[in-house]
Amino acid sequence: MIKNFKWVLIASLAFVACNNDDEVTIDSNSSDGKPLTAGSAVVTKYVALGDSYAAGYSDNALFKTGQEGSYANIIAQQFALAGGGDFKTPFMADNVGGLLLGGNVIAGTRLYFNGSAPVAVTGKPSTEVTTKLTGPFNNLGVPGAKSYHLVAPGYGNVAGVAAGLANPYFARFATTVSTTVVADAVAQDPTFFSLWIGGNDILGYATSGGTGKDQKGNLNPATYAGNDITDPNVFASAYSNIVNALTAKGAKGVVANLPYVTALPYFTTVPFNPVALSAAAATQLNAGYATYNGGLQAMVNAGLLTAAEATRRTINFKAGANAVVIVDSYLTDRTSFGIPSYRHATAEDLVVLPASSFIGTLVGGNAAAVNGVSVPLADNWVLSKEEIAEVKVATDAYNVTIKSIADAKGLAFVELKGVTDKLASGGIVYDGYNTTSTFVTGGMFSLDGVHPSPRGYAIIANLFTEAINAKYGANFKNVNVGLYRILYPASL
Repeated sequence: MIKNFKWVLIASLAFVACNNDDEVTIDSNSSDGKPLTAGSAVVTKYVALGDSYAAGYSDNALFKTGQEGSYANIIAQQFALAGGGDFKTPFMADNVGGLLLGGNVIAGTRLYFNGSAPVAVTGKPSTEVTTKLTGPFNNLGVPGAKSYHLVAPGYGNVAGVAAGLANPYFARFATTVSTTVVADAVAQDPTFFSLWIGGNDILGYATSGGTGKDQKGNLNPATYAGNDITDPNVFASAYSNIVNALTAKGAKGVVANLPYVTALPYFTTVPFNPVALSAAAATQLNAGYATYNGGLQAMVNAGLLTAAEATRRTINFKAGANAVVIVDSYLTDRTSFGIPSYRHATAEDLVVLPASSFIGTLVGGNAAAVNGVSVPLADNWVLSKEEIAEVKVATDAYNVTIKSIADAKGLAFVELKGVTDKLASGGIVYDGYNTTSTFVTGGMFSLDGVHPSPRGYAIIANLFTEAINAKYGANFKNVNVGLYRILYPASL
């Protein structure tokens, strides 16, 4: 019996020894529990280039807490666990948001939700553009920047800010008056970079209701207005120059493509048919448009307008919900005959977010002059079907460039266009939270309807992290998006 017990004891000790030899340590900082690694990427010096998204712009302003939660800063926090160095950000002076230039307010304060509507926080900005910050800075996200701005000398020259020749955000931290965003990035000898740029090459056109110009065929961006669409060849040249400069010394990186900006809540919140009318009110309005409708028929009879277009342009109200009336510059111009270019909006048009507080207001207090009803909405309030098409054509062209350069340079690639589509059609689930693009309550976007919420930035950071892991064999862990709030409160 004692002999048998001895052998049992020896076998038991051997089993324990084997267990000790094969003991596995779980790394809670990695995505798979294995030791955290950046794979073939080197993250010791990370720089982020881009626009307001990289900067952490939210709720219609840039402010310190928002900057801390930018997708670039979240990525840097993950990198720090695998040998990443300091990630310096050109922080704003407060959480009020907004900018001063020579003491004068040039950008307003951030928004918060008061329970019924977005409103501006009280207080005056304390961030002065002329107060120079000491860099260099790793987060080189510049609100308002277009692709070609990143390679434009003097874009951070404070002397040009008032004239609109320079960017007030970059002017705060540009190393010299003549430097470029890319030059300030390259001077730091980065080992890794992120680049998400191009949204503003389209966004200004879209948010202005298409009042700008599609500059396709114009290769001189110096002649562009702020709300124009950048020519795809100009974009391709700028993008190629940016990536070539960043990878010249062997740095690896991650780039992202562009969603259709028309999928943002800024364009999808206000319905095209918000005008509720009684039968009597509809009859009264139709009487007011009778001369216009009769003029359309006269144009058809004279062979100056097709019957189909006349039908499209006919204004006809009814009891119940009605589409707003808009001015459409894409209609056949018959203003020389006294026929304005009016029509009802359709589901193929997008009414911009600010129109929610404009439709139904009176012109000069005149009860008979109602904006969007008896007074057609001007072009800046609506992105028409044709203008939406222009936005999509340009976006598709930019995305071809981004993907081809990413492939040629061996960079990680983030597919964000498809994500935005999912947000608008049911949402995406992260950590048990379903996030959608619904204005205010959806969780993805902030109160300006364009920029992400805190949770939205966390989701974007995770998408970048997943692309980095897939390309470079890293195992960075996604952040728990449930730890990031949906909206910022009035006080921070």
